[in-house]
Parts: sequence; structure tokens; C-alpha cells
Amino acid sequence: MTTPVRTGATATQFTSYVRARGPVLLRTARSLTPDPCDAEDLLQTALTKTYLAWERIQDHRALDGYVRRALINTRTSQWRKRRVDEFACAELPEREAAPAPDPAEQQVLRDAMWRAVLRLPDRQRAMVVLRYYEDLSEARTAEVLGVSVGTVKSAVSRALAKLREDPELLPVRD
Repeated sequence: MTTPVRTGATATQFTSYVRARGPVLLRTARSLTPDPCDAEDLLQTALTKTYLAWERIQDHRALDGYVRRALINTRTSQWRKRRVDEFACAELPEREAAPAPDPAEQQVLRDAMWRAVLRLPDRQRAMVVLRYYEDLSEARTAEVLGVSVGTVKSAVSRALAKLREDPELLPVRD
């Protein structure tokens, strides 16, 4: 592609147009792309195309429309050229299954948890068992034990804090 030779008048007209309309055109470019740097690049490309076509544009009162069309066409071309990493396929690939936990280790953990629950005070143990082993709501647990919901919440919170600190349940550190 050869670059057309421009007269001084053409370059001056183009420069004055860009100075006058640049901020408005940049706003338009920013509405087409979320990244401000990409918007500036988009506007530069569109203005380059406009400059190359300057002599062919008959009505210079319609330059904004020409530049906006160049912005949109350039953005559309960029969008079409983007890299697509998704491919349609007939069958979905199987995910690799996570290794199944060792049943013996799970049983050891359950036993340790139950021993820790048994070490809780009677009232806290009753609330933890009803809430988490019997899967009752806080309201139902409060009703069964004849206490308020707030009492259940605070007692269970304290019980869980004790269980988190139980030395038998702490993870083994190497």
C-alpha cells in the first residue's frame, strides 16, 4: 500500500479537525472498549484510516460520522480476529476424579471428633448433637431443650471454638 502524498493544506486541515474533535471522538472510542488504552489505540487506527481517505471524503461536514464508522468497523475487525479458545465437541471431556479419601482415615477422624464432642460440657454437647448430628434448626434445638434461640447460638459457638482447639483434632504438622 502506497502512502498518498499530502499537501500542507490537507495536513493542516486534518490536524485542526483532530484538535477540535479529538475529545469527543475519544469518548466514542471509550464507549466501544472497556480499556482506556485500547480506546486510544482504536481512535488512532480510525484517525489513520480517515487521514488516508481525506482526499476522497467529499463532505467534510460529515467527518464525525466517517470517523465513528471507522471506529466501529475497526473494533468489529478486532473482535472478529480475537483468539477463541473454546471448541465445540460431540462429547464433553471427563474431569479427572479427585482421589477418594481413605475410609480408614475418615473413620479415625470421626472417632476423634466424637471423643472431642464427649469432652464438651453436657449442655454444649447436647446442643451440638441436636444441631449437627440430628440436623435440627436452632429454633427446634431451643424448643427441645427449653432454652432461647440466643442461648443455643452462643453455646454452640463456644462449643465449636473448643472443638477447633481440641489437640486431637488439630492437623498434624510435619
